[in-house]
Amino acid sequence: MTSTVAIIGAGVIGAGWAARFLLNGWDVRVFDPDPSARDRVEKVLAAARLSLPGLGEVALPPEGRLSFPRLISEAVRGAGWVQESVPERIELKHKIIQAVQSCIEEGAILASSTSGFTATELQSNSSRPDQILVAHPFNPVYLLPLVEVVASDRTDPDLRDRAVMTLTDLGMAPLQVRAEVPAHIADRLLEAVWREALWLVKDGVATTGEIDDAIRMGFGLRWAQMGLFETYRIAGGDGGMAHFLHQFGPALKWPWSKLTDVPEMDDTLVATIAAQSDEQAGGRTIADLERQRDHNLVGLIRALGAQGWGAGAIQQAADERRMSGAGVPARFEDITDPATPVVTLHRAVPLDWIDYNGHMTEDRYLHAFGDASDRLMKLIGCDLDYVAAGKSFFTVESHIRHLKEVTAGAPLRIETRVIAAGGKKMHVWHEMKSGDRLLATAEHMLLHVDLETRRSAPLTPLLAERLATLVDAQAELDPPEGLSRAIGDPI
Repeated sequence: MTSTVAIIGAGVIGAGWAARFLLNGWDVRVFDPDPSARDRVEKVLAAARLSLPGLGEVALPPEGRLSFPRLISEAVRGAGWVQESVPERIELKHKIIQAVQSCIEEGAILASSTSGFTATELQSNSSRPDQILVAHPFNPVYLLPLVEVVASDRTDPDLRDRAVMTLTDLGMAPLQVRAEVPAHIADRLLEAVWREALWLVKDGVATTGEIDDAIRMGFGLRWAQMGLFETYRIAGGDGGMAHFLHQFGPALKWPWSKLTDVPEMDDTLVATIAAQSDEQAGGRTIADLERQRDHNLVGLIRALGAQGWGAGAIQQAADERRMSGAGVPARFEDITDPATPVVTLHRAVPLDWIDYNGHMTEDRYLHAFGDASDRLMKLIGCDLDYVAAGKSFFTVESHIRHLKEVTAGAPLRIETRVIAAGGKKMHVWHEMKSGDRLLATAEHMLLHVDLETRRSAPLTPLLAERLATLVDAQAELDPPEGLSRAIGDPI
């Protein structure tokens, strides 16, 4: 059953929420009286469609339906989740909350994207404070997983738990804030760094570009994968955090910081920062910078995913939850019809798979076909435990035909047939498709190997039985076009 969300306010954050929900299969209703709201949402959606589907290793569900009701009542009626993302003015938020609660479903979640107000402040004068909480995301909402969830003692605990489960299903990392404080957790930390940065510019110590380099070339890279405390634990060496605190703790009393003081944001400082920022941008537009930001974030999160770490681990968990919905069997028993090719991969082309010609680079075709072979191996029983026990498959011959090009964000599906198997061999045929288009084929010969001797070995009974099931069931299919083709044969 499709879920419905109402987005109230279509600024950068509201549009980002719309993209996150829509691309995860929710029907999305956006209410914003600004005539430019629709264009703003469509612009963010275009960026999200290019980056989010390729962030993980499993295809997202089919998109939900997007609509732009002209009244708040039309937007929220029947919606299971309402996300308020209007400007940070408490009187405006109270007005919106009152309008929403006059027609919202009783069990629906009413979440605010506020970066500063507490749940208690939002609930003031509310008719149903129990359904209100904070769900504060980070830009771009469609890529960054963190969302701060803040409830008050008047928020229904069951509603809060449902909110956390929903956000997790959206591929996000809900951080439940233990106590209500203005600006929650992340923005308080950002504010401290921001104050120091403003003073460094005002005092002529550094330019905006130099400060950003200090972050992105140094500790920012460490923070992206370990955060603050774990980074400093390592800095303490074998003595860990206790040693670090004893060694560097006294420095906190030195007059380094201006955290309790804020520079006057006069015309001179504003002009200085704006001019330095313009120079730093080097003529790149906001759209250029947003596009580069998304490319960088996708690459970083995917790199962390390969290590099962940080934001990448969150994406891996989301991939596992989406696997069955994408039609990729997780176990051999999940193969409903062995007489048809088995779907062994269903994903989108990520941004970092694109070459200088603007389409998927050669090595990524092999990458995708290799992932499909790994999935088949897992299905027949050659999983990580099997490999750890000392046996696996080695590919001894491959032949890939590149038939049509494929670009970033395109859906990919690989269907796999076992042409023959027995003794020590497995002969596999893959077809890569995007919709009805056949993009490429791959033919592989694999040998079953004893990892201790590094020599070929007979298939184990379980593998032999499962492979025979697939070979026998698929024997009635027509031979695939291009099977056993050699380079130089007519295409």
